[in-house]
Amino acid sequence: MKLISWNVNGLRACVGKGFLDYFKGVDADIFCLQETKLQEGQIDLDLEGYQQYWNYAVKKGYSGTAIFTKKEPVSVKYGMGIEEHDQEGRVITLEFEEFYLVNVYTPNSQRELARLDYRGIWEDAFRNHLKNLDAVKPVILCGDLNVAHKEIDLKNPKTNKRNAGFTDEERQKMTELLDTGFIDTYRYFYPDQEGAYTWWSYMGKARERNAGWRIDYFIVSERLKDLLKKAEIHSSIMGSDHCPVVLEIDF
Repeated sequence: MKLISWNVNGLRACVGKGFLDYFKGVDADIFCLQETKLQEGQIDLDLEGYQQYWNYAVKKGYSGTAIFTKKEPVSVKYGMGIEEHDQEGRVITLEFEEFYLVNVYTPNSQRELARLDYRGIWEDAFRNHLKNLDAVKPVILCGDLNVAHKEIDLKNPKTNKRNAGFTDEERQKMTELLDTGFIDTYRYFYPDQEGAYTWWSYMGKARERNAGWRIDYFIVSERLKDLLKKAEIHSSIMGSDHCPVVLEIDF
């Protein structure tokens, strides 16, 4: 089974930059999007063979997630069931027979860390959501987690110590998640790989210089590790300031 996750930073713009060519060419079983920046009815995607699930933010042109899947889920849940956290279209959970799939767009802590406190509250609620699912059956989590976990996961760790996405607080929340029985699949295959990034600023030719951050992940329940086949970063794919990430798992 091939799964793909991509923060498209505005799906309509990404469609104009070749999204459908990539989508059709890669032929994923499940394809997850973050930051769709859409309301219902603002795009009509004809994706033959796929069921579509969308979670829209209340605020127009902001956030949002989507999942396209060849396999019909047993159940679908939008959000975490907590009104405070469910206004921005950030979480979709699909239940399949063998596993839960969770697609997430984690809140950014923003400039001057204006939203760092909220981010911590959100992280705790989201981790509980995952733990509750994991108690029933294994979980595959994917999405833009808006954190570079280790120094190896960004080009310039020393100069980003107190910037959103690399604060001690955010990194600790990621550690807490992994410590509850989850695996960062890319690091499972490539524990020491440097220069592996999924997001690059539009400023200063960062992508050309590969001055990036790895903030897009596939994270799975530890008991799935023997089924993992491949983890990839498709860094050559344009259309967004993020690139797609891939997981192949043998159910």
